[in-house]
Amino acid sequence: MKKKIGHLVMCVEFGVLAILLARFCAVRMGENAEGIRGSLVQKQENKESSSKKIEKEAASDKVIGVSDRRDGRAEDTSEDVPGDTSEDTLEGVCREKKKVALTFDDGPSSKYTPLLLEGLKERGVHATFFLMGKNIEGKEVLVKQMQEEGHLIGNHTYNHVQLDKISKEAAKEEIEATNQEIYEITGVYPAWLRPPYGEWRKNLDFYVGMFPVLWDVDTLDWKSKNVDSIMRIVKNEVEDGAVILMHDAYQSSVDAALQIVDLLMEEGYEFVTVDKLILP
Repeated sequence: MKKKIGHLVMCVEFGVLAILLARFCAVRMGENAEGIRGSLVQKQENKESSSKKIEKEAASDKVIGVSDRRDGRAEDTSEDVPGDTSEDTLEGVCREKKKVALTFDDGPSSKYTPLLLEGLKERGVHATFFLMGKNIEGKEVLVKQMQEEGHLIGNHTYNHVQLDKISKEAAKEEIEATNQEIYEITGVYPAWLRPPYGEWRKNLDFYVGMFPVLWDVDTLDWKSKNVDSIMRIVKNEVEDGAVILMHDAYQSSVDAALQIVDLLMEEGYEFVTVDKLILP
């Protein structure tokens, strides 16, 4: 009887030991699995971190040599390529060209306007012509040529009147008469008006529906009729965004205008019509 009880106790003890051993194995296996899983996660994170680092370094290498290379904050380790002008090209793109508008009043002139148009075309330059209505008759071909060659055509009244010295109604007649002349030739009503003598009546722009255009550089070409004098004024006064006032009515003005174009283009200026200069 005692032997049976002893065997029974031993069986119970072995059973308990087996259960404890099974739990212990399960715990160890779980820990191992967790460890393996953690290791895999860590490796994946390390891999992603390494990949991001490589991408960041690659991006940094691309940036070096354009901005950092110029200001000395980082060393350019890229190989020098003969004739590589990427930096100059980038600077040229980032730095907008200086702009200037060349404008001519009182035309068209059958004698001087053709010479001016020829010189501008050779240089690939567009200008703005403010025409007097009374000077258009018989020169329709010139007006059409201005339009076809990309120049902007504006209004300079019909009789070169001082707009603040006459009534609004009379001013409107002067302006609309010239607009009609230009429209019949070009099919376009002008939107830009150069008031003679630079005098403008308040709110007249709303009354006639046009934009007045004054100037920044008065060459006084009509007064001096001297190329050197005109050039001296332009050199002293021109700046980015300037509107230059001239007249296509004198040989000296034509000669000076083409010299101005050559000079300012060498200095990095771009010639545009006034609408491109004034409107955003």
